[in-house]
Amino acid sequence: MSVFADSSALVKRYAKEEGQNLVRQIPVLVISHLARVEVPSAFWRKQRMGQLSNRQAAVLVSLFENDYYDTEDKAPFVVLGVTPVVLEAAARLTRRHELRAFDAIQLASAKLAAEGDPEITEFAVWDKRLREAAAAEGFTLIPA
Repeated sequence: MSVFADSSALVKRYAKEEGQNLVRQIPVLVISHLARVEVPSAFWRKQRMGQLSNRQAAVLVSLFENDYYDTEDKAPFVVLGVTPVVLEAAARLTRRHELRAFDAIQLASAKLAAEGDPEITEFAVWDKRLREAAAAEGFTLIPA
């Protein structure tokens, strides 16, 4: 079974947050290319809010980037591109769900990945709106 993870879940893989143990025990996550921007953005936002030092944020970004660009057999991510097909699907999802643009792209990525690989049945997400939309689209949610 494979798990799609949005950026709210990926941040927990690196930062000390509630739910981190759930995400850290999943060996391989399917993710969107959007994570390349969203995850470092979340770490730097934590730094600006005083939750992380500059050094801590830089270390977390570096750890994420090392995993993101890992090309070994045991890489922790399968990264999905943001293609015109994904964008079209995301645009359609905005009609059905009250989602921000990037959240719609995350959900579209998950749906298309699941169509290509029926073992992708779970969606790791902490964002309330995206959780509701993912559940409505048939995903099993992490956390339950």
